[in-house]
Amino acid sequence: MDGYLGSYATLGLLVAVAVVFFVVAFGANRLLRPANPANGAGKFDTYECGLDPVGGGWAQVHIRYYLYAYLYLLFAVEAVFLFPWAVVYLRQGLTTVLEMAIFVAVLALGLLYAWRKRVLVWE
Repeated sequence: MDGYLGSYATLGLLVAVAVVFFVVAFGANRLLRPANPANGAGKFDTYECGLDPVGGGWAQVHIRYYLYAYLYLLFAVEAVFLFPWAVVYLRQGLTTVLEMAIFVAVLALGLLYAWRKRVLVWE
């Protein structure tokens, strides 16, 4: 499989394996599931953590939860940038190490600011 079309043949084989896996998984699901699932009145009720649902399905979410999600996303993405730096850029000298130290310092200042504003307090 050398040559121009060799990489396409590898991709085609990978797609074929994925399709076969998909068909086998769904076929096994169809064969192993119950033939007549229970049609009880509570089948489509809301269920959460073993508690009976009370009230409607609509509930307002406090803006604080979005702030937590945003801060997590921010620091998780920044941590993703630290791993390649640790592997590759450390070999390039003191300038790169200084740039990443500034980067981490800016992150630390952001975390300190959030801490001082009591954003990270779960109430």
